[in-house]
Amino acid sequence: MAVKPKVTNENSTVTGFGPAVNEKDAEKLRFMEELTKNADSVQERVLAEILSQNAETEYLTRYKLNGATDRETFKAKLPVVTYEDLQPEIQRIANGDRSPILCSHPISEFLTSSGTSAGERKLMPTIREELDRRQLLYSLLIPVMNLYVPGLDKGKGLYFLFIKSESKTPGGLPARPVLTSYYKSEHFKSRPYDPYNVYTSPNEAILCTDSFQSMYAQMLCGLIQRLDVLRVGAVFASGLLRAIRFLQLHWEQLAEDISNGTLTGQITEQSIREAVIGGLKPDPELARFITKECSKGDWAGIITRIWPNTKYLDVIVTGAMAQYIPTLEYYSGGLPMACTMYASSECYFGLNLRPMCAPADVSYTIMPNMGYFEFIPVDGTNGYNTCNGGAHQLVDLAHVEIGKEYELVITTYAGLCRYRVGDILRVTGFHNAAPQFKFIRRKNVLLSIESDKTDEAELQKAVTNASELIKPYNASVVEYTSHAYTKCIPGHYVIYWELLVKKDPIKNGKSGVIPAEVLDECCLAMEEALNTVYRQSRVADGSIGPLEIRVVRPGTFEELMDYAISRGASINQYKVPRCVNFLPILELLDSRVVSAHFSPGLPKWAPTRSD
Repeated sequence: MAVKPKVTNENSTVTGFGPAVNEKDAEKLRFMEELTKNADSVQERVLAEILSQNAETEYLTRYKLNGATDRETFKAKLPVVTYEDLQPEIQRIANGDRSPILCSHPISEFLTSSGTSAGERKLMPTIREELDRRQLLYSLLIPVMNLYVPGLDKGKGLYFLFIKSESKTPGGLPARPVLTSYYKSEHFKSRPYDPYNVYTSPNEAILCTDSFQSMYAQMLCGLIQRLDVLRVGAVFASGLLRAIRFLQLHWEQLAEDISNGTLTGQITEQSIREAVIGGLKPDPELARFITKECSKGDWAGIITRIWPNTKYLDVIVTGAMAQYIPTLEYYSGGLPMACTMYASSECYFGLNLRPMCAPADVSYTIMPNMGYFEFIPVDGTNGYNTCNGGAHQLVDLAHVEIGKEYELVITTYAGLCRYRVGDILRVTGFHNAAPQFKFIRRKNVLLSIESDKTDEAELQKAVTNASELIKPYNASVVEYTSHAYTKCIPGHYVIYWELLVKKDPIKNGKSGVIPAEVLDECCLAMEEALNTVYRQSRVADGSIGPLEIRVVRPGTFEELMDYAISRGASINQYKVPRCVNFLPILELLDSRVVSAHFSPGLPKWAPTRSD
């Protein structure tokens, strides 16, 4: 069960965080104080609850816990595992086995992780009770924000929120992203009115699976209510930038609808039409204003020009999203960016207790009631402290050390036990007895534009597949690297290829220059080989642009090595980086490009699993 807030002083709004704006906030803030002051004992209680609840499951029975709920037995008997270790059990549940395999409570649905296994989305089993736990964490966001930004009850939030397509497992359970699950839940749809958390977007627009209709309706409502907007946001920074790009492309139609008090026939979803038309009336003055601002061709500070009362942006700009910070600063005129929550499909973890800090200073305080947390120390020399056969080396939440990096391991009420999430975190401090972490990176991820995560093995496979198309021209890829290009919206993968084209004729083939259209097809072949999350982002969401191959002249990667050695790299240990972000290296590569090619079509994708 989720630990509930406990009121310790009902007649005061004074808390350890400072004075709260009202008693409701004070109750939540005191609850967080209690949790963080007693982090270790809360963790001990959470583990005991999880092990007691799931004592009769097949998984815990296999490791002979025999009803034990203490940490020592748990650590001695249960292994640290990855998704691949649990995949047989997860697949049985997905196929319809309703016996208590991982969890004693019925699995209600699967949450699809943005990580992949063998090119398919990972399926994370969850239970209905987890929605209560997630809702509890959401309920703590506004009380914290109210400490830093006054007057949020005097306006609204323009949030661009979307659901994604979902599927059914062979056993009939829904499989969908965690946010799609939350937005479709009664916790979200029937949420009680809160003057501090009012959205401009109607639920009907958020819950529309057609991304164009959803975005258009949300943008239109945001423009109509522009003077009420106090904060602008999306889940990820890339999502907010897609909204700005949408405004750049469709402002004329939006202005026409506002001027006439009508809704374009492109919006065919009846529920959206009914929800939006009620708030529409002819407003030629607003339409002229939008036309004036958007027709200039100058988009600097457009957020504060259109929504002048905006106090901050509410977006995730940590990890891979940090690449979008300069673009957001340009469009917002330098508004603060609030990163409020740290969560994943596997578990919701914690909050940023200083949400208005600079993006580079964001740290998340893990709430010890959300699950049981352990940490694998990351070795500074080889990257990891391998725990196979030495699971006792894991560190408990309350015992991590400031300045050190760890890989996060979780045990959840839904049945994941000692599961490696793959996030690398650095301890930056403590709030009371609860550690605060800076998100460093996802383990093994090379490329990411939005929710996609492509690792080195996937990239290598994609290059290998695509290079088959140039073999008939007596050519091969001798070296390659990559970059997540985000200077345009949507961003896209850029792959740098150095080719070897042999002059000698080959039997049944062609020798010489490779036609441009063949290299274009190589782009599509690479996309076809990438994981389903990438392909969904390309096909259904439009959040990633066509993959680009930039062919560089022969000898470029040797120059790259010379540059690295000049900066102190060992010639004996040098390996070509498979992803580059360092500006001088990107400039070197781009200065050697002889041709650029883009995917001519969309890769194959369908919202079903190939189980």
